[in-house]
Amino acid sequence: MTYAIQVRDLAKTFGGGVSLFSRSHHEVKAVKSVSLEVARGETLAIVGESGSGKSTLARMLVGLETPTSGSMLIAGKDARVLRQEGPRAFGKVIQYVFQDPIASLNPRKSTRDILEVPLKLLCGYEPSRRRERMKELLDAVQLPKDALSRFPHEFSGGQAQRIAIARALAAEAEIIVLDEPVSALDVSVQAQVLLLLRDLKTRFRLSYLFISHDLAVVEAISDRVAVMHFGEVVETAPPTRLFAEPGHAYTQRLVASAPRIRRK
Repeated sequence: MTYAIQVRDLAKTFGGGVSLFSRSHHEVKAVKSVSLEVARGETLAIVGESGSGKSTLARMLVGLETPTSGSMLIAGKDARVLRQEGPRAFGKVIQYVFQDPIASLNPRKSTRDILEVPLKLLCGYEPSRRRERMKELLDAVQLPKDALSRFPHEFSGGQAQRIAIARALAAEAEIIVLDEPVSALDVSVQAQVLLLLRDLKTRFRLSYLFISHDLAVVEAISDRVAVMHFGEVVETAPPTRLFAEPGHAYTQRLVASAPRIRRK
C-alpha cells in the first residue's frame, strides 16, 4: 500500500522557556506522539472536541507549524526537506481548506486573482493556460464562469467554500486537508459540499484529511476515523465499526453525545 501521509511520533509543544523578566512559561503539549497514515485515495477523518489537537496536527502537515519532534512523509517526501525548499514546496503536494470560507479569501481579490496565484506560482502556467484552467476549476466546483469577476463578499458561504476548494485544486496537489469545511454552512448546503468533495476526490484522485467535530458528517464522508483526545490518537477504525462499537472510553462518550449517528 502506498501512502499520501505517514506520521510517526509527531509532537508539538507550545510555550516553555524563560521570558525577558525571568518568568517561566507553562508548556502546552498540543500534540503528543501521534502516529497515523492516510492511504492514497483515502479519506481519514480526525474527530475530537475543541482543544484535542486536531487543527494543530493539520497545521503541521501543511507546514504552518513546525513539529517539536517526530517525522512526516507528505506524498512520499520528507517534510523536513519540504521546509528547506521553502513554503511553496508544501503547496505543491498538500493544500488546506479552512473552516470559515469568507475569512480565508482575500476580500480585495476577485476570484480570478485568487485562482491565478497557485496557477502562476505553483504550476507555472502561462496566461492563456491559466485562463483556460480557471474555467475548468469553476466547472469542477459547479460555479458559473462570471464568478471570476466577483469578490468574496458577493458569494454565499457555500459558494465561497467552493472557491476555496477550487483554489486548493488549482495547485494540483494530491492531498487536501479539510479543517471543519462545512461547519459554518447551513445543513442543506453542507450536504451539497460533501457530495462535491466526494465527486472531486474520485475525479482528481485526491486524498483527504478531514477534520470535524460533527460525527454525522464524518460518517457520511470518511473511510476511516481517528479519534483525538488531549493531543493523542486514542482509537482508529472504519466509521461504521467505530460508531457501532467504540472501544475507547472517550470514543464511547463522544458517540453517546451525538444522537444523530446511525448505529448498525
